[in-house]
Amino acid sequence: MTKSLRFRLAAGALVAIAVALALVWFVLGHLFEDYLADQYANEMAAVSDALGARLAIENGALSLVSEPSDPRFQTPAGGRYWQITPDDPGASPLRSRSLWDEELTKVSLSKDLYCGFHEAEGPDGATILVTVKAMSVGEGDARKSFTIYTAFSKDEMESSLSNYHRPLQLMLAATGLLLLAAAFLQGLIGLKPLVRLRNEVANIRAGRSAHIGSEGPSEVRPLVNEINLLLAERETAVERARSRASDLAHGLKTPLTVLSHLVESLPEDKRDTALQQIELVRQRADRQLQAARMGVERMATTSLLGISGKLVSVLSPVTDGKGIGWKVDIDPALTIEADPADVAEAMGNILDNAVRFARSRIDVSAAKEGEAIILRVGDDGPGAAPENYAMMLKRGVSVDDAHAGSGLGLAISGDIAEAYGGKIVLSRSDLGGLEVALALPAPKNLAPATEAQDSAGRPVALS
Repeated sequence: MTKSLRFRLAAGALVAIAVALALVWFVLGHLFEDYLADQYANEMAAVSDALGARLAIENGALSLVSEPSDPRFQTPAGGRYWQITPDDPGASPLRSRSLWDEELTKVSLSKDLYCGFHEAEGPDGATILVTVKAMSVGEGDARKSFTIYTAFSKDEMESSLSNYHRPLQLMLAATGLLLLAAAFLQGLIGLKPLVRLRNEVANIRAGRSAHIGSEGPSEVRPLVNEINLLLAERETAVERARSRASDLAHGLKTPLTVLSHLVESLPEDKRDTALQQIELVRQRADRQLQAARMGVERMATTSLLGISGKLVSVLSPVTDGKGIGWKVDIDPALTIEADPADVAEAMGNILDNAVRFARSRIDVSAAKEGEAIILRVGDDGPGAAPENYAMMLKRGVSVDDAHAGSGLGLAISGDIAEAYGGKIVLSRSDLGGLEVALALPAPKNLAPATEAQDSAGRPVALS
């Protein structure tokens, strides 16, 4: 079942409208059917009364003084019919010319009623609807009882019902479309505060605001207040975490420094081992402090080209001395929602690794691939064997002793990427050395890629 409120509201409105229109169709259809049946019943009753009033007794038999003037009674299968059947055995019935040679009897009438009328076969084989009325004329011994049958075409009544139902269907269909449009508009307007709330939360996550405004419908304000309280508590927790991390950093520095001085008096073999362990503790403490800091900073929209340009500018004096050239190919529209300090540290570690191993060229590029922004840094250095890639991302591990370092750079970058839902992938670069791909989730509504620019924002790449 879908979790969309808009879909649920639309589905509920659709069901409610369909039920309401079906009920209207049923009620109006039956009301008109009853009204039409009453009209025909009244017409047939009037014909029966008129016929009864025109009957006379002549020579002991019923005779009709004059017939109804409606020409349909005079036309065979004309659509209106009457018949007078005396109760006397053997007496011949009187009937309209429209019945031709068809005779109506109680036996020939259907037992089931159609809108209150009996059904019978007409002179042309079509169904007619019949009313039956028992009457008498005269008094005393001269009293004569008889039955008057009046009828009309069933097709005529069904045609009238059909002529009524067609415009009713069109009217109800138009009403349904109008109600659906109104329901959609109501849902659109009703959910607009939630859309605004989502945008304000996105602004808070991106670092563009600190809290949600209190304006809005009264139904949403309690939620807004709770979110603002949660944000305030989060900010307090962040400050407390920063304070504790700072206290831990200062608390560890002094004991580690003292231990470093104390081990100097140890024999050389034990001194080197102790110093290595102290350095390992320092590295792990720095790593844990870094991990504690990541993810608690406020999110912000960070330009990859801006940070890359600054980092390249900082590293250029080192690479210029080694004869290493840069090629930066990053769309200025590419941004990520992350703390700039975290992004700078992750990219700085990757670029620093490339600077240490590159011989003459470092390529830096970034592009949106699917739902991720991928920064690629490749060099023309010696590279590394694929079986060593996983080891290179571990803390305190250096694969190349000739270029030994702390072994934390790529590991820190990997942890920063994971903190934001991304990852680091190592592979062989097109230049022949190592390529490090830093993948981070792409922000929503990312602008389309434009012409590649270098670290200074120019459309021409450095090489």
